[in-house]
Amino acid sequence: VTVRFAANVNRKLPWEFKPVQKEIRVKIGEQALAFYEATNVSDRPIVGTATFNVAPYKAATHFSKIECFCFTEQVLKPGQTMQMPVTFFVDPDIVKDKDAADLTTITLSYTFFQDQDQSAAEELAAKEKADKEEAAISTQTPETNG
Repeated sequence: VTVRFAANVNRKLPWEFKPVQKEIRVKIGEQALAFYEATNVSDRPIVGTATFNVAPYKAATHFSKIECFCFTEQVLKPGQTMQMPVTFFVDPDIVKDKDAADLTTITLSYTFFQDQDQSAAEELAAKEKADKEEAAISTQTPETNG
């Protein structure tokens, strides 16, 4: 079966988001790996959360994600680009499903939203600021009075 990949970003989230590959052919029952790529185009760290959809609907019950970036929130620094994996398989029971007999293509689509809880991004920004201040202090040379 062919699995196609689609990506969307909510208009309130200043990220670019796309599948690394447009589609892959997978054997039913075999584990497969695909990647999506997100870039934070803002000037601040942001926490994003992805929701997913499987189409057509009759394929959804046979599509299983083993590992997915959508299982946890993602934090991207300003300008950071990250590749995010999704490991999945198409359940062999699909061949027994008479409603899915004509199924040759499945689309896995994600939409990223800005997470309501931005505390992880705020913590990252505070840590980066503290690290910069510490680095600036450590590069200063002590003045000597002679």
